[in-house]
Amino acid sequence: MNGTLNAPMAKQYWLMKSEPYVYSIEDLERDGSTCWEGVRNYQARNNMQAMKVGDEVLYYHSNAKPPGVVGIARVCKEAYPDHYAFDKKHKYFDAKSDPDNPRWYMVDVEFVSKIDDVEVPLSLHDIKADPKLADMELVRYGRLSVQSVKRVEFDRVKKLAGL
Repeated sequence: MNGTLNAPMAKQYWLMKSEPYVYSIEDLERDGSTCWEGVRNYQARNNMQAMKVGDEVLYYHSNAKPPGVVGIARVCKEAYPDHYAFDKKHKYFDAKSDPDNPRWYMVDVEFVSKIDDVEVPLSLHDIKADPKLADMELVRYGRLSVQSVKRVEFDRVKKLAGL
């Protein structure tokens, strides 16, 4: 019998963006974990649906000066329907989303670590300047809020960020 039939999937790596004024790495550190709700892009949703418990995440502050990686999180609950899509009073309500056939999903992430001084993240400029990160999705397709990251890129970013 082939030993790979029931082998666990290899850990995957991701980058998730949040504006620091919406939900910062400090908020995640304080809370311990959170649901990652409100994603309304199909590719980002698909990426979240591919996440498994234990996958590691580069936590990225977008719309910051400068934008950049500020810490590490870990997936602690796999994709489940984003119930805010069904709440007419919530800003993430989507009239076309159906509880019997959900369109939008979220995952839960937990705090792992942060850069000592998050006011000085590993900036997007620094990431783009590193030739070893030239193929990173963040460099090539910067706008997506939930992106896959190769293990070698994840390790390189952690090293550059001092994480």
